[in-house]
Amino acid sequence: MPAGARVGIVLVSHSAAVAASVAELAKGLAGAGADVPVAPAGGTDDGGLGTSAELISAAAASVDRGAGVAVLTDLGSAVLTVKALLAEGDELPGSTRLVDAPFVEGAVAAVVTASTGADLAAVAAAAAEAYAYRKE
Repeated sequence: MPAGARVGIVLVSHSAAVAASVAELAKGLAGAGADVPVAPAGGTDDGGLGTSAELISAAAASVDRGAGVAVLTDLGSAVLTVKALLAEGDELPGSTRLVDAPFVEGAVAAVVTASTGADLAAVAAAAAEAYAYRKE
């Protein structure tokens, strides 16, 4: 990984407010995560509920610091939109990965792990491990 490179994180939600709030929460809870590039990509281009390929692509480009981009999504069509962008091949940075993780807990784990300078595989693994967090 080049010096200064960091994994970027994109949070895709059907709601712009939810994506922005989860980004704020994850960065706040990470403490040192303030230097991790995190971008929300929520809602449609006109501010409605849904997903936007254009907003997702722009968010991924904005957080790309040379170490890969982890994308976490909330619901079904957000996943499908990201998969379609990945399949197109030139809409997202080359080392972008869709991460199968719970949205909130996974975002926090991803930002915390990225703040340590971890690589994309470690960030994705930490986010995915959040499925095991028990609340009982």
